Amino acid sequence: MASIKDVAAEAGVSVATVSRVLNHHPSVSDDARTRVLAAVEALGYRPNAVARSLRTDQTRTLGLVISDVMNPYFTELARSVEEAARALGYSVIIGNADERPELQDHHVRTLLDRRIDGLLVSPTDGGSPLILDAARAGTAMVFVDRWIPGVDVPVVRADGRAAVRELVAHLYALGHRRLAIIAGPAATTTGSERVEAFRDAMAEYGLPLPDAYIGQGDFQAASGRRVTEGFLDLPEPPEVVFAADNLMALGALDAARARGLRVPHDLALAAFDDIPWFVHTDPPVTAIAQPTGELGRAAVRALVDRIEGRPPQSVTLPARLVVRRSCGEPALGEPPTSLTSSPPPEPSAQARSAQSPVMNRSQT
Repeated sequence: MASIKDVAAEAGVSVATVSRVLNHHPSVSDDARTRVLAAVEALGYRPNAVARSLRTDQTRTLGLVISDVMNPYFTELARSVEEAARALGYSVIIGNADERPELQDHHVRTLLDRRIDGLLVSPTDGGSPLILDAARAGTAMVFVDRWIPGVDVPVVRADGRAAVRELVAHLYALGHRRLAIIAGPAATTTGSERVEAFRDAMAEYGLPLPDAYIGQGDFQAASGRRVTEGFLDLPEPPEVVFAADNLMALGALDAARARGLRVPHDLALAAFDDIPWFVHTDPPVTAIAQPTGELGRAAVRALVDRIEGRPPQSVTLPARLVVRRSCGEPALGEPPTSLTSSPPPEPSAQARSAQSPVMNRSQT
């Protein structure tokens, strides 16, 4: 294996010059840079990353701890993080918490022991002493998607409140009145925030949200099925089930089909966190989409700013409603299908002002 001395000899320069070229130092002449890079290519030289990290106290490595690698949202987030990091000269090590706080802390501890330069975390709960201690110790860290309130760490996330409000307005316009929600874990910021947004939107439209219409899930498909089965066993089941993440929505769809119910004729379904295959289900699922790729890229930029001594910025991006056909929407070119036996009552003036007149429609 070629050494840095071999590269210097081949290029006819000093070892220090080779080092400056490999570290992108601006003081090297164009001629020397060209000769060094040609020698690197000819000899197949690869820098020793371990030795370099000992000299510079940097590993050019980021850690990413995501909540559930089986969730397509987090899979896409991880991909965008890896691509953005690679473009900036960093590698990424990924840990899957599987929505388990103890597994999350195991990955965080392992990554810190490996001397990563910075850490991206989507916390599984709000009380991890290890994450709190790491933040207080000055570890370069950014929260992505979820966050821990009160911890002085930049947060990169999507705000879904406006999209949830638009969804309720959309369901109201379709004639639905009995709306239920499968909530995520209350210990997560996304779990509590989505329920609060849904409750506020329901109140704005004068729609009741009884406790029986709020089911506690855990962002996993099995909980979506379990909660939906409970909804369907009620004396007056809901007309719409809104799942606060995509996996719980798939569980809700399984529960409806297991009962022989048709979506949306017997039960309407909507989801938070759009995923690519929602357009391929029958019917395609109306969902709230987060700008996942933008979130991943913004999180890496914020973390690299922190690592390289620039002030990092928190970033909040809007989510958006994507209207398809799982709530009784007509197909393109078809007239609306009646969802109630009588015309729906007019919304209040407050509700009319809140309702968005334009919806995004995804073709299938």
